[in-house]
Amino acid sequence: MATRRGRPTQAEAKKLDLAVREAAVATFLELGYAGASMEAIAKAAGVTRRSLYTRYADTRALFASVIPWALARFVDDEVVADVDGDDLEAALLAVGRAAVTRAVHPQNVRLKQIAMSEAAMFPEFKVSAESMMWAGRQRAVTELLRRHAELGNIDVGDPELAAEHFLAMVEAVPARMADFGVFRSKKQQERHLQYAVRLFLRGVTPR
Repeated sequence: MATRRGRPTQAEAKKLDLAVREAAVATFLELGYAGASMEAIAKAAGVTRRSLYTRYADTRALFASVIPWALARFVDDEVVADVDGDDLEAALLAVGRAAVTRAVHPQNVRLKQIAMSEAAMFPEFKVSAESMMWAGRQRAVTELLRRHAELGNIDVGDPELAAEHFLAMVEAVPARMADFGVFRSKKQQERHLQYAVRLFLRGVTPR
């Protein structure tokens, strides 16, 4: 089979960069920061060490780049896209379910533990692991609340702050429990979620 020579296309470069990032995350998950090496990551990505070093100076630079990226990936955007924005309660329940599912996912729990344990060495993270994981969902909830506030359905002076508090209500406790290996059943999760959504709506509904 003929081998293509020359510089990779933009699409090929983007695909290769994604492969390197995913391989690095997988390696850090398996070996931790201290146990990972550029050689191991290059091997997992299917690239040469030389190729890896052209992208990242060392494992520290790679870790500082890929961990925030992995934590901030908005993996539940399809769920949000399918949400019926006209029904605020249903929308908050859907976003809340996706938030809890992600918060207790074993890979995300492990990633957060690694990031938090090495945070003192990486001031460039600038924000906590929890905030990085909330970024996408907080934007989605903020826009949802802003829309319903403009329609007069709810009364929130600061939609962004209200979105942060909502996510804290539905996600913070399950995430913290997961850090210690404690997980609620699906039935328990749903009960807690529905109560939190009702409580939140009671607080923002105009009197």
